[in-house]
Amino acid sequence: MLKHLIRLVAVVLMPVLAAPASAEPAQWGQAWPQTDFSRTTVPDWRQIRSGGVPKDGIPALDAPRFRSVGGVRDLTPREPVVTLELAGAKPRAYPLRYLTWHEIVNDSVAGVPVAVTYCPLCNSAVTFDRRVHAGGATRVLSFGVTGKLRHSDMVMYDRETQSWWQQASGEGIVGAMSGVQLTVLPSWVESWADFTARNPEGLVMAQPGYNRQYGRNPYRGYDTSDWPFLYDGTPPPHGIAPLARVVRVGNRAWPLSRLAQAGEIREAGVVLSWRAGQASALDTGALAQGRDIGSVRVRDRAGRDVVHDVMFAFAFHSFWPDGKWMLR
Repeated sequence: MLKHLIRLVAVVLMPVLAAPASAEPAQWGQAWPQTDFSRTTVPDWRQIRSGGVPKDGIPALDAPRFRSVGGVRDLTPREPVVTLELAGAKPRAYPLRYLTWHEIVNDSVAGVPVAVTYCPLCNSAVTFDRRVHAGGATRVLSFGVTGKLRHSDMVMYDRETQSWWQQASGEGIVGAMSGVQLTVLPSWVESWADFTARNPEGLVMAQPGYNRQYGRNPYRGYDTSDWPFLYDGTPPPHGIAPLARVVRVGNRAWPLSRLAQAGEIREAGVVLSWRAGQASALDTGALAQGRDIGSVRVRDRAGRDVVHDVMFAFAFHSFWPDGKWMLR
């Protein structure tokens, strides 16, 4: 476990030396002079820690380029991609081989400004509408990475107000946007093979123009570790391993192991389905060679896609402490 933690600090995006484990606004002011630290929903500043990189040390992407599915040869069938299918636009795939290194993609799809996000430390992949309604007006925000973590989950920031946002929940937690909730859009992680089979005319995000080892997993062995990186909260209940995957729908969580065994579960007004064929992005050093964890879709009884997230159990426990565990 120790070697994995050392690798995370030392390898991910050439970080600077990690800041102290906890801090307070007085220590953050120099890097965040426009952030209003008098406004926050965080009950204890010690929950926010340095992840070992500075502001924008993990560079978010803006207005990415796309390629047609038919011309792609560098993605393998089992590679995971975030799929976004909005009416009025061709379906888009955002490969985790890129999101692992950038964590946020600011894009616009069918006239909707979106932020496709992925936090490797929580395995949380969530897509947000970048429009917010606050103070009687609608604003379009663009997002970057603060370099900080809360309960081991990425803390994002918006460039317009310099407010901080929790990636897993989409809630503004520090600054002028504290308490504002981003709208979450249905998206899901599936294998490249599944995306292309369903969307032969679809689009896939092109490789960004950064010097990164795309396709390599800097978090090798993370999702079989005993404990999350820089997490000092309590373990999940019911004896569930902290890094076991769960399917979160609202404030409910289904263990992925239960869904994989059943193949399909119909409960609480939703239909969860699982199929084999997706590689874990957090297992082996080569992302495409990770063990098979399968792909999840969640729909309502009418067949419409439902907002969900396949995240680690400790993250669900941290951000939905009163949530319901769907164990049987």
